[in-house]
Amino acid sequence: MIKELAITEHPVSACVPPNHRVTLRCRAKGSGPLQYQWFQSEDEEVPGATQPDLVITAKKTQVYVCRVNDKHSNCVFSEWVKVKVWQILRADIPLTWQGQPQIVVHPRSVTIKHNEELKLLSIAFGIPPPRYQWYLNGNLLQDQTKETLLIKKADKDHQGTYLCSVSNVLEETWTEPAEVNIEPPNKTTTGRCYATDKVALLIGNLNYSNHPNLIAPMMDVHELANLLQTLNFRVVSLLNTTKEEMTAAIQEYVKLLDKGVYALFYYAGHGYENSGRNYLVPIDAPQPYRRENCISVQRTMQQMQEKHTALNVVLLDTCRKWYNKDCAPSEVKSLVPFGNTVYGYATSEDAEAYEVQDGSRSSGIFTKYLNKHILLEEKVTHVLEQVSEDLGRDPLIIGKQVMEIKHTLNEPRALTDRVCTTGHTVELRERNLNWSRANELPERRVLKFPCGTEVELSFSALFSNMITVFATVKKTGWKTMDCSVSLQSTPVMEDVFSSSDDSTGGMGSLLLSGPDDTDCSLRLSGLQKLKRNLILKVNLHYTSMDSRQRMVESKQEDIGKPLVAKCELLHKSAKPLERREGKVMAATFQAPPQRATTPLGQPCRPSTRKAENTREHNEPEENDESELLNLAFRSLGQKSTCT
Repeated sequence: MIKELAITEHPVSACVPPNHRVTLRCRAKGSGPLQYQWFQSEDEEVPGATQPDLVITAKKTQVYVCRVNDKHSNCVFSEWVKVKVWQILRADIPLTWQGQPQIVVHPRSVTIKHNEELKLLSIAFGIPPPRYQWYLNGNLLQDQTKETLLIKKADKDHQGTYLCSVSNVLEETWTEPAEVNIEPPNKTTTGRCYATDKVALLIGNLNYSNHPNLIAPMMDVHELANLLQTLNFRVVSLLNTTKEEMTAAIQEYVKLLDKGVYALFYYAGHGYENSGRNYLVPIDAPQPYRRENCISVQRTMQQMQEKHTALNVVLLDTCRKWYNKDCAPSEVKSLVPFGNTVYGYATSEDAEAYEVQDGSRSSGIFTKYLNKHILLEEKVTHVLEQVSEDLGRDPLIIGKQVMEIKHTLNEPRALTDRVCTTGHTVELRERNLNWSRANELPERRVLKFPCGTEVELSFSALFSNMITVFATVKKTGWKTMDCSVSLQSTPVMEDVFSSSDDSTGGMGSLLLSGPDDTDCSLRLSGLQKLKRNLILKVNLHYTSMDSRQRMVESKQEDIGKPLVAKCELLHKSAKPLERREGKVMAATFQAPPQRATTPLGQPCRPSTRKAENTREHNEPEENDESELLNLAFRSLGQKSTCT
């Protein structure tokens, strides 16, 4: 009598830290000896995986399935399982760990304003993956069953103590409590000042063609953008921009400015100073670079001033080492004394700015303290003074980095000031149109395949020039099973997250911030370089229930020019700005002798924190090859990542 082939034990999903050893088990019953074959991702065979147990060292999030054959050529598939890897988290997993929930991120106490978004996060490892249930003041919160608790508009009813129960079949554990305070509505801000609008341009340069790469600007720009949005700023955030792209982006940004507007410009990356003028180094600057290869900070401030804004704030997390001392600085007219300018420099003249590393998380040490204080309802110069005081007390950079503040502010203006558009609605409508071009995501859509399967495409943005596409199987055709999805783009776009090492400065966890049930994701960077519409190719892989064969169907979807691509920065001519720079110096500049880098040595804090002199002063010097290897990102090609 022939036994029916059937799976008796399916593999179990897991959520683990990087490099953790995971065993996936599959058991079946049937006639004669059974043959096992494991597959991963898009039905790719796992080499040599022909045993009932698959032992892997988890490097990245991946999906697996096992096929079992009997001697009569019958086959059956196990359930698909996901091994989810949190790339940036450090956790001391006991050697005797059996898979019970291990909480590695506890929710943090926060104070937010009435009707603002409340977001709390809890992350745990577990085999099988943990389930989450959130509670407020001991009461179960319906539908709050994910790692992230999200309340779009929080009010006084959402104030209190939050806890999250984390459990799987092995054990239940609880997070530490998080206190949430909700400020009452209509709380007045400092003084009687107000803005007609608030606009911010944030640029972070980290992947340089001819200079040491940086790590911190990615996380710094992302976190500062989120904080500014809570203060009702319209934010455009860009990563890895060339000279042409920076120039065009600043020109587009200036179009958003007008009378009464609060303008904020932030830059993190390489830079230098010459005769009191500051210059920002684009990612395509040559080695050595000259003034015409860089962006003048003072010229940018002049363009902001010409719009008669109410407040102009420039924050520079970059070095200010003197370079090209014999070169005449760019010709910039003296700024009109409007009494509304504020400069916040990460460091003083002829000094360096440092990155600080805390475990796998990196940030500019200036921006670290800036983000700590930026939400304070105080005059902006007072906020920067508190940043300076904190930075001055940090033992990692005492005697090496001192913040500098310059301003002409003659009114108690604060970044927290309210926005009042009365009498400025026409200008506001125009700004809405210009701003939305750089921040508009494609609409969610559902693709229907001939086999009857439906795949939903959704989109999110971490930066204005970076988009993540999520593909989710929403409906399976009646004669299909074991569906999976892969994504490709035309043209092929760079993915700065594709590095296999953790050079994202702590951004890795954000890669998993899409829908919980997503089947595939694709991250596309450098959208400002896009010259034509972006085409997505969606490949559906499935097993036909009739033929038992693996099939592939594909559809192409035109999503237009998303986010900043719609601004067509590369089509903007920079010639008018270049003409204003005056006569170009014909002399060439020799690279100064290589400086003796002063390391910070052993940190004065626990060994999990380390300050490294990686945000260098960027003199066009010959760099030591080993230094470049340690600092450089490994830029891989675009790839589709199952999450």
